[in-house]
Amino acid sequence: MAHTTLRKTLRSRGHRVLIRVLKATRAAAGLNQRELADRLKRPRSFVGRTEAGERRLDVVEFIEIARVLEVDPRQLFAKLLD
Repeated sequence: MAHTTLRKTLRSRGHRVLIRVLKATRAAAGLNQRELADRLKRPRSFVGRTEAGERRLDVVEFIEIARVLEVDPRQLFAKLLD
Protein backbone atom coordinates (compact mmCIF):
# COMPACT_ATOMS: atom_id res chain seq x y z
CA MET A 1 0.00 0.00 0.00
CA ALA A 2 1.44 3.33 -1.05
CA HIS A 3 1.79 5.98 1.60
CA THR A 4 0.46 9.37 0.60
CA THR A 5 1.16 12.61 2.41
CA LEU A 6 -1.56 15.23 2.35
CA ARG A 7 -0.24 18.73 1.86
CA LYS A 8 -1.63 21.64 3.76
CA THR A 9 -4.21 23.23 1.52
CA LEU A 10 -4.48 26.67 3.07
CA ARG A 11 -3.24 29.17 0.47
CA SER A 12 -2.50 26.40 -2.03
CA ARG A 13 -3.36 26.90 -5.71
CA GLY A 14 -6.56 24.88 -5.25
CA HIS A 15 -7.55 26.93 -2.21
CA ARG A 16 -7.02 30.17 -4.15
CA VAL A 17 -9.24 28.83 -6.96
CA LEU A 18 -11.94 27.93 -4.41
CA ILE A 19 -11.85 31.46 -3.00
CA ARG A 20 -12.06 33.03 -6.48
CA VAL A 21 -15.05 30.87 -7.38
CA LEU A 22 -16.85 31.64 -4.12
CA LYS A 23 -16.22 35.39 -4.37
CA ALA A 24 -17.39 35.49 -7.99
CA THR A 25 -20.51 33.50 -7.13
CA ARG A 26 -21.31 35.80 -4.20
CA ALA A 27 -20.82 38.87 -6.39
CA ALA A 28 -22.99 37.37 -9.15
CA ALA A 29 -25.71 36.86 -6.53
CA GLY A 30 -25.47 40.60 -5.75
CA LEU A 31 -24.43 40.07 -2.14
CA ASN A 32 -21.69 41.65 -0.09
CA GLN A 33 -19.89 39.73 2.67
CA ARG A 34 -22.20 40.96 5.41
CA GLU A 35 -25.33 39.97 3.49
CA LEU A 36 -23.95 36.49 2.83
CA ALA A 37 -22.97 36.14 6.48
CA ASP A 38 -26.46 37.19 7.57
CA ARG A 39 -28.05 34.58 5.31
CA LEU A 40 -25.65 31.95 6.67
CA LYS A 41 -26.43 33.08 10.23
CA ARG A 42 -22.70 33.47 10.79
CA PRO A 43 -20.54 36.44 11.76
CA ARG A 44 -19.21 38.55 8.89
CA SER A 45 -15.72 37.44 9.90
CA PHE A 46 -16.62 33.89 8.81
CA VAL A 47 -17.07 35.11 5.22
CA GLY A 48 -14.23 37.63 5.42
CA ARG A 49 -11.66 35.16 6.74
CA THR A 50 -12.78 32.53 4.24
CA GLU A 51 -12.50 34.91 1.30
CA ALA A 52 -9.15 36.23 2.56
CA GLY A 53 -7.79 32.68 2.53
CA GLU A 54 -7.30 32.65 6.29
CA ARG A 55 -9.53 29.68 7.03
CA ARG A 56 -10.41 26.42 5.37
CA LEU A 57 -13.89 25.56 4.25
CA ASP A 58 -15.25 22.09 4.87
CA VAL A 59 -17.61 20.30 2.50
CA VAL A 60 -20.69 20.93 4.63
CA GLU A 61 -19.91 24.67 4.74
CA PHE A 62 -19.32 24.69 0.97
CA ILE A 63 -22.73 23.11 0.36
CA GLU A 64 -24.39 25.54 2.78
CA ILE A 65 -22.84 28.54 1.03
CA ALA A 66 -23.82 27.26 -2.41
CA ARG A 67 -27.42 26.74 -1.34
CA VAL A 68 -27.63 30.18 0.28
CA LEU A 69 -26.29 31.64 -2.98
CA GLU A 70 -28.98 29.61 -4.79
CA VAL A 71 -26.42 27.66 -6.80
CA ASP A 72 -26.34 23.88 -7.18
CA PRO A 73 -23.35 22.75 -5.07
CA ARG A 74 -22.44 20.17 -7.74
CA GLN A 75 -22.25 22.86 -10.43
CA LEU A 76 -20.20 25.10 -8.17
CA PHE A 77 -17.86 22.21 -7.38
CA ALA A 78 -17.52 21.48 -11.10
CA LYS A 79 -16.16 25.00 -11.57
CA LEU A 80 -13.34 24.09 -9.17
CA LEU A 81 -12.40 21.15 -11.34
CA ASP A 82 -12.23 23.17 -14.58
